[in-house]
Amino acid sequence: MINQFRKLNPINLVFLLAYTFFLRIAIFHETHDKLNFDFLEPFARLLINIDLDDAFTPYTNIFIAALLVYIQALIFNRVVNNHNLLAKPSFLPGLMFITGTSLFMPFMILSPALLCNFLLIWIIDKFLKLGKSANTITTVFDIGMIIGVGTLIYFPFMTMLLMIFLALLLFRSFNWREWVAGLIGFITVFFFLAVFYYWKDNLSSFYQIWQPLGNKFPSVFKINYNDYLVLIPVTVIIILASLQLRENFFRSFISTRKSFQLLFFMFIVSAASFYLKPDFRTWHFLLCVPPGSVLLAYYFSNAKKRWFYETLFVLFVLSIQYFLFV
Repeated sequence: MINQFRKLNPINLVFLLAYTFFLRIAIFHETHDKLNFDFLEPFARLLINIDLDDAFTPYTNIFIAALLVYIQALIFNRVVNNHNLLAKPSFLPGLMFITGTSLFMPFMILSPALLCNFLLIWIIDKFLKLGKSANTITTVFDIGMIIGVGTLIYFPFMTMLLMIFLALLLFRSFNWREWVAGLIGFITVFFFLAVFYYWKDNLSSFYQIWQPLGNKFPSVFKINYNDYLVLIPVTVIIILASLQLRENFFRSFISTRKSFQLLFFMFIVSAASFYLKPDFRTWHFLLCVPPGSVLLAYYFSNAKKRWFYETLFVLFVLSIQYFLFV
């Protein structure tokens, strides 16, 4: 199967669509009474009051989520190939993206994090263009605005502001205008939101939006380890990919090295941002899928022993299905 997706064959578009729904057999099989979909953060509903909580039946919710994941996978695949992050262009990034978004049941329903993945993929594309772009200030400003819009959908997305500074450190020499541009882009979005709150004579509520920034990072975690056994194959593949990346690190182009460093930090920031949402759900970690998928795709793109990597991927998929059904 991996060998099939190592090729840029148009038939893989059909295989990817079938694979997307194959991995969702378990959630379609289950009975769902109700699946809520919070389209926006509560503080943004004063600006856009669209109630989608009960707009979809459970199966419609799952079906639309699957289509969105498929579309994201195709966009993500194109971004990774355009920036030459792998040995050669392939459909492996899309394959790994769909696999990553199928690890847990909560990943397979409509959620704010799922919508934010569109913005995250867009941001990744813009970050990877920083070293090649002449007009960087405009690009960074756009990234700041995209992060602002993402924050309206899902507040922890705001932590992507840190990635602006990390990206500038990696790809650019210091220019204070570039560092300020991202913040101005972000502030622009919330300036208009503040004006709207003021217009509604509700400015005191606007200040309460930022209260989660004062949350302390939790020191104690309550984890049911049985729910996360499916991550064992993921961890094995990531370790193998890291060893392979280390072996090839200094043989790669400098831009490729910096790109993988950027994606590593993005994975960490995305995972750690859960503390900004006291009632966060498992679907929060969908934000980790795009940067994590590149590393998984890197391993399968460079692996040499076919019998090993094909067996490993089959076991990976089977473990996902098993833990979804049990």
